[in-house]
Amino acid sequence: MSLLVQKYGGTSVGTVEKIQAVADKVAAVKRSGDDIVVVVSAMSGETNRLVALANEMQENPEPREMDVLLSTGEQVTIALLCMALKARGCDARSYTGTQVKILTDESHTKARIQSIDEHNIKTDLNSGCVVVVAGFQGADQHGSITTLGRGGSDTTAVALAAALKADECQIYTDVDGVYTTDPRVEPNACRLDKITFEEMLEMASLGSKVLQIRAVEFAGKYNVPLRVLHSFQEGPGTLITLDEESNTMEQPIVSGIAFNRDEAKVTVRGIPDTPGVASKILAPIGEANIEVDVIVQNTAADNTTDLTFTVNRGDMEKAESVLIEATKELGVQEIVTDDSIVKVSIVGVGMRSHAGVAATMFKTLADENINIQMITTSEIKISVIVEDRYLELAVRSLHEAFGLDKKD
Repeated sequence: MSLLVQKYGGTSVGTVEKIQAVADKVAAVKRSGDDIVVVVSAMSGETNRLVALANEMQENPEPREMDVLLSTGEQVTIALLCMALKARGCDARSYTGTQVKILTDESHTKARIQSIDEHNIKTDLNSGCVVVVAGFQGADQHGSITTLGRGGSDTTAVALAAALKADECQIYTDVDGVYTTDPRVEPNACRLDKITFEEMLEMASLGSKVLQIRAVEFAGKYNVPLRVLHSFQEGPGTLITLDEESNTMEQPIVSGIAFNRDEAKVTVRGIPDTPGVASKILAPIGEANIEVDVIVQNTAADNTTDLTFTVNRGDMEKAESVLIEATKELGVQEIVTDDSIVKVSIVGVGMRSHAGVAATMFKTLADENINIQMITTSEIKISVIVEDRYLELAVRSLHEAFGLDKKD
């Protein structure tokens, strides 16, 4: 007998019919002899509806009250799913995040989980009950309702699996696993049977939308086996687990190609080349809560330097205005912005033990006449900034170059 934690997202519980279909799947697992905890999101579209209502009431709603409002979406789903399970002869009990005692910090709308009291859940499981928990929410030390941010139900599921020492945490969604790249860009993309936490974390941070980054971090930290499955199609999905490179004879060099369209480039030209000047430019950007990604600095012969960095496309204009103010006394020549770029990355733990990966990537792009504007690397990833018009060509050519379209 296994203990499973299953999470169903908004599209999986978007209608009464879909909730009933989820109830069928959960009841079947219970009848097979396994214990099961189910984490659900709000029905698809419900969170957006609640946000719209809030905006009608107040221009900038207070975060605490937003959490009270948004947490009601999941409360509807847990009650309906329990009703559907009981109609199928399967005893079930629902819990909000507060009732479970998922303790978070006090950061409303983006809280982080600090601890979970699993006592009540274990008692219900021991009595043969299916436990249905509202994802995305908890409560702080003062008893105020908090939410974990968009996609927080994934994190709830992984945290519960860690607290309960579950055999597996299964994330049910509208895709049947993690692919070598987005099949909408590369039709020959293949579903991966396995991927490491490290690789999944890189792919999630680089643009893959399959899992929330915090959920992958949590799973890796507590070694929770994580599986991505399709809500309404049978299949093995993709297992995300610890690096087993030493036990794998044919570890692939590259596991996947990730990309991010939401990139913009900011260049500050003609900066005096003196110690601390980079800090004077980037510190105000950080203080404005603008996240910087790739950074490149070039020094010219005339004792000036150019500093180029990337930000989220939606932050480009804000970054430019911050820099105009911050660089007034530095005497820079100009500030140039460009939102016609994308980031394309190759990811794989096998890169650690294989030379020539970067050379293969760069030659592949050169053969397609794709100019690389910026480069950043880690042990298991190489990212390049290129013009956005070359995105699909870059992804497809790299996918083929590293043999990712070869099915076993």
